[in-house]
Amino acid sequence: MIDRKTLNAALLAGALALSLGAQAQSEHAIRLLVGFPPGGSTDTVARVLADKMATVLKQPVIVENKPGAGGRVAAQALKAAPADGLTYMVAPNATPIFQTLLYPPATLKYDLLQDFTPVALLVSYPMALAVSNSLGVHNAREYVARIKSHPKEASFGTAGAGGQTHFTGLQLGKAIGVDLQMVPFRGNGPLVTDLLGGQVPAGIMTAGDILPHHKAGKVKVVGVFSARRSPLMPDVPTFMEQGIAIDAGDAWTGMWAPARTPRAELERMQNALEYALGLPEVRDILVNRATLNPDFRTGAEMDALQRKELAYWGPIIKSAGFTPEQ
Repeated sequence: MIDRKTLNAALLAGALALSLGAQAQSEHAIRLLVGFPPGGSTDTVARVLADKMATVLKQPVIVENKPGAGGRVAAQALKAAPADGLTYMVAPNATPIFQTLLYPPATLKYDLLQDFTPVALLVSYPMALAVSNSLGVHNAREYVARIKSHPKEASFGTAGAGGQTHFTGLQLGKAIGVDLQMVPFRGNGPLVTDLLGGQVPAGIMTAGDILPHHKAGKVKVVGVFSARRSPLMPDVPTFMEQGIAIDAGDAWTGMWAPARTPRAELERMQNALEYALGLPEVRDILVNRATLNPDFRTGAEMDALQRKELAYWGPIIKSAGFTPEQ
């Protein structure tokens, strides 16, 4: 018979072994940093992919939310992380692109092109102009005619100042020869509420935030700012189709790694992402629940896109003279 002292020692040794095993597994888990609270679209993308990638990579993949400063907290954490293939950031293009153009290096505390390596583009989604039913318009041309004859309605709401929707609206104003005024809201939720109620005549936002209301006939989406129609809103023409020369591109979400992460680790993660984004169940969640278009592109393609966007938006932001709050 085993005495109590021996049994307790055996139990303690077993517990210690389990603890060390769990610690070892945690130390080798891949972290996906997300600069926003749980529940948003960026967090959804990260969690859906993490669940599927863990099987392929044969190690845990965990999502770590680090909300704050529009994503800068997560970006700063990525820069500080070891370049060992265990830490990545999932973020919308607004975090690296627009913050790079809006804030000085002392505020950012990172350099997009020097401190980060693009891994892959994950999803894209169009920016759309939705108008209140009170305007009585059905397309972009009718909208332009309406606000030219009713100058008090020449304003648009956005989820906040200093983002892609803000500067897209200013570009639209230039394209149609109207001084459009931006009205900032604290997120798309309050903007949609006021748009439905007619308190704001128009709003520029991501498709997912307005598509259900468009389908229900509560608002009218008169155009998307992409080069081609989005598979998420195939019934909505682009502004280019309607004779208005503006192509601000889609918004998108991608993954970055710390600079100097080994190429083998980057390729391993890229392959896992491509696999996960190709799964029918993943595509179903992203398209039908999150209203996001699975749009895998390699790190090289993503790098070319981010450099193109920096070059495109830089002069626009500079000419706008906009200064964000620090």
